[in-house]
Amino acid sequence: MTPDSNDETCRPAAIDASQMSDEQSLAAAVNEPVALCAHDPAWARAFELERDRLRALLPGAFVAIEHIGSTAVPGLAAKPIIDIMAAVESLEGVDTLIERLCDNGYTTSAEFNASLTNRKWLMRWRDGHRTHHLHIVVAESAQWHDRLAFRDALRNEPALARRYAELKTELAVRHQDDREAYTDAKSAFVRAAVLASRRG
Repeated sequence: MTPDSNDETCRPAAIDASQMSDEQSLAAAVNEPVALCAHDPAWARAFELERDRLRALLPGAFVAIEHIGSTAVPGLAAKPIIDIMAAVESLEGVDTLIERLCDNGYTTSAEFNASLTNRKWLMRWRDGHRTHHLHIVVAESAQWHDRLAFRDALRNEPALARRYAELKTELAVRHQDDREAYTDAKSAFVRAAVLASRRG
């Protein structure tokens, strides 16, 4: 079945995130069913609005802010959550940024972030749904370049994007109730695409 942005099944049922602790919010995200929506051109504008809000909220904190993930690729089906990658000069002192972000619409898990060595992760909720993921990484790091390389490969190579769409659709059915398995199952495709972009 082709994902349909007008099909209510492409969005999980709303939950009241305002009453959840950080740990409960993370658990809700991890355990949410995998559901893909047809590409929505409004996702590009949603990124721009949040990018501008982040710049105004934390002037000078980010070296660059990019739209990544499937919502950043025109025509590609995706979970309707805007993935944003924000680059900082160093992760030293990043906890202060995270506190400010959590005072302004984001939530996270301190325990989960403590397990990450090269990035930090936050999410934003609205009307009972996650709307944004924010990945804070070091500018010019391998992670920064690899995520942009994968996005750009999908944008520039329609055949690659079609293969990825087919894989995502298949995996969303196979791993509907296991988001981590869904993500892990895509990793080999992503790695191969990044390696190919480096050689190209």
